[in-house]
Amino acid sequence: MRELTSQKMRALSPEMDPLRIGTGWTPEDLAKPQILIESTAGDSHPGSVHLDRLAEAVREGVARAGGYGARYTCTDICDGESQGTDGINYSLASREIIANMIEIHAGATPFDAGVYLASCDKGMPANLMGLMRADIPAVVVPGGTMNAGPEMLTLEQLGMYSARYERGEIGREKLDWAKRNACPGCGACSFIGTASTMQIMAEALGLALPGSALMPASSPDLLDCARQAGGRAVEMAGCEAMRPSRIVTMESFENAILVHAAISGSSNCLLHLPAIAHELGIEITGDTFDRLHRGALYLLDVRPAGRWPAECFYYAGGVPAVMEQIRNRLHLDVMTVTGKTLGENLEKLRQDGFYERCAGRLAEFNARYGCSLTGQDIIRPAQAPLGTNGSIAVLKGNLAPEGAVIKHTACPPEMMRAVLRARPFDSEEACLAAVLRHEVKKGDAVFIRYEGPRGSGMPEMFYTTEAISSDKELGRTIALITDGRFSGASTGPVIGHCSPEAADGGPIALVEQGDLIEIDVAARRLDIVGVAGERKTPEEIDAILARRRAAWRPRDPKYTKGVLRLFSALAASPMKGAYLDYDTLRR
Repeated sequence: MRELTSQKMRALSPEMDPLRIGTGWTPEDLAKPQILIESTAGDSHPGSVHLDRLAEAVREGVARAGGYGARYTCTDICDGESQGTDGINYSLASREIIANMIEIHAGATPFDAGVYLASCDKGMPANLMGLMRADIPAVVVPGGTMNAGPEMLTLEQLGMYSARYERGEIGREKLDWAKRNACPGCGACSFIGTASTMQIMAEALGLALPGSALMPASSPDLLDCARQAGGRAVEMAGCEAMRPSRIVTMESFENAILVHAAISGSSNCLLHLPAIAHELGIEITGDTFDRLHRGALYLLDVRPAGRWPAECFYYAGGVPAVMEQIRNRLHLDVMTVTGKTLGENLEKLRQDGFYERCAGRLAEFNARYGCSLTGQDIIRPAQAPLGTNGSIAVLKGNLAPEGAVIKHTACPPEMMRAVLRARPFDSEEACLAAVLRHEVKKGDAVFIRYEGPRGSGMPEMFYTTEAISSDKELGRTIALITDGRFSGASTGPVIGHCSPEAADGGPIALVEQGDLIEIDVAARRLDIVGVAGERKTPEEIDAILARRRAAWRPRDPKYTKGVLRLFSALAASPMKGAYLDYDTLRR
């Protein structure tokens, strides 16, 4: 019989039993394995509004297995609802605060295992960070994806509709139709954005039950998965070998990054996986992503880079189907929350008819939309990939010594190698206004700076990227470069996470109007190569940048109190994950 932490703590804290009885526990419940059910449930957005129902299903599974489940919540915000306002500046910081609250919940009161439920951009990585800190046996339940709307409409298309409306290309009636139908129900937005990517990463790391990532939130399959997760948590309770710190290794992260390449995952994953790894003392950087994406297969034909809504991912076999296509590059011997290795999990799914059940769901989707899709239309076979060099590249050079990120699968070929004229802006608002007024011209390298973690909290440049990528000329003739980040739905010639950021005096802060900017994705280079439209030697550029740096002065902090003051003071470099770097306090 395993010794349960909760029972030891009952002996140390005489107040625990009466307080829990007052909460609704029975005396019999007190002696059972005690399971923390942590979620981002709340009325904050479609990705979290249904998690209370999933938490109840987890609790049911826990009870069936002989445990007692206690529900804790710390809801997340919605990047989509905050877009275009200063509210988006809270987004990345919220990841840290939710992780802190999970640490507090698990640290202040003893539990024997945990189940963690989240769906979306910051809630899922925050839960993954928090469960690493708690380091009790843990199972993740990804909250699933919403169904597509009529005409397979999905939310990431709304930015395009909005930009077309602003340019007078469509009327208000069409824009209102898109707004009313883009989110027909609960779950994460139905494209491979950050929310979908991070659900997939949870499973790829071995922390969620096999095949559970990105199920449709409306599916009874997801409720069954939640019940199974609750039962599994009771089985794991008190088992040292099932602690996340014992399960998740560098090899687990390498598996996840190879899956990230195969799905053309969100560039924001380069903020989240390094931050999650940091909790375990494992170093993941942009260079890790770049190394593993080189030569990696890109297989997933799902929006925004592909054709189909994200609910199709599960119908095609989900993470296991992706892993089967790239299994020759995976570490199949890594441990997972099932108590079996990854390779053993994949074999069991084949034997249990998992893929046949998925095909049945795909048939229902085909009937709904009048399609005739097969699983291989959605997750391409390794013999016929969409690409053979992953989806992410990390560019370096005198403009980004620590690196900058481009999702090259969403970039037009004209911008894979180009020399452009710099057009710097010190905020997204100023840049977006210039784009919409047609003041940005063909051949410009548009810069948005002072939008990194220390500058403003690292908001997404969503509306600006949509305004550019939806413009038939600009979308193929300019590039957007920023120390901020992008929505997982962003497409087009966009380069983000430029590090060091402007607020730290990075070279992006030194760019002036008319500088020549060279982008070479194949060579992984991002450089200032000229001034005032005239090319210079590398030595001349170094001297010019040195003079500009000597004249540069840091700005006063944008925030003087509250969460954003804390985040902007302590955030690590974007290329390290932008986590709160407490070593800063000792400098």
